[in-house]
Amino acid sequence: MTDRQNNHDVNDKVQYVAISPDMFQAQNSDDEIDLRKLWEAIWRGKWVIIVVTAIFAVASVFYALSLPNIYKSEALLAPADSDQQGGLAGLTGQFGGLASLAGVNLGGGKTDKTGMALEIIRSREFFSRFARKHHILPDLMATESWDLISNTVVYNKKIYIPENDQWLREVKPPKQVKPSMQEAKKVFDKLFSVDQTADLGMVTISVQHISPFVAKQWVDWLAEDINLVMKIRDKEEAERSINYLKSQIAKTNVVEQQTLLYQLIDEQAKTLMFAEVRDEYVFKTIDPAVVEELKFKPKRALIVILGVLLGGMLSTVIVLIRYFLSQN
Repeated sequence: MTDRQNNHDVNDKVQYVAISPDMFQAQNSDDEIDLRKLWEAIWRGKWVIIVVTAIFAVASVFYALSLPNIYKSEALLAPADSDQQGGLAGLTGQFGGLASLAGVNLGGGKTDKTGMALEIIRSREFFSRFARKHHILPDLMATESWDLISNTVVYNKKIYIPENDQWLREVKPPKQVKPSMQEAKKVFDKLFSVDQTADLGMVTISVQHISPFVAKQWVDWLAEDINLVMKIRDKEEAERSINYLKSQIAKTNVVEQQTLLYQLIDEQAKTLMFAEVRDEYVFKTIDPAVVEELKFKPKRALIVILGVLLGGMLSTVIVLIRYFLSQN
């Protein structure tokens, strides 16, 4: 009984092997028929595809032409040599304990002023001071176009009237008629970028704007302001340290301690000197910003190509859906 059953299984396998190529061939024939029918359906709906694709192409052309040119200006900066920090670094080991008591930072090269400056320039407080100082809100929030002939920014009169410095925006709370610094910062962050190369430490500041002159001016202002902010911070810190060290000198009669304190005052005086004589305190300009002649964006040809592709794919899907619905 077992041998008969085994023979029956073997015959079934042989029969399966013999039949399976025909089954695959039939399946392939069905697939070819389906693909042929799909192609025929697409061909019958070719005018739908052509018309829809043409509509998307025309719409993408009008959309691309409606976008204003955006120009990008950038400056390449290098971290300034901190000679005064090099002098302090030599005193770190000798005066570390006393300096810590006096509240003076003798970290030398360990103090990353470049990193601190980059974080400050990205901060909300820096932007608020920058926006108020240079009155950039209209150029940031209300620009409509740029007149090349007269080199003037054209404002949207429904938003801002430059003659009266009056804002007319219609917004819902919590937004205000005049943009707040928080709202303006979000817009500014989309146009502004600052990057540092890992190998050389070079810093690139870039700004995008509808006017190449405004973009260039903002980059110049940003570089000037961050140098000024860092200069003021170090100057105030050095002055406080000197005042404290002088008060400690008055409290001690030990000649050795007085000598050390005077040397610490001398190092802080060097910091004050560098702050007074250096305009480019943290960053030195290697390649200054220029008024760009060529636009940065939009990529109008790419927009049109994507519009045509989208129209072609969408119209093809519509034709296939109509075909499948007609089969039911």
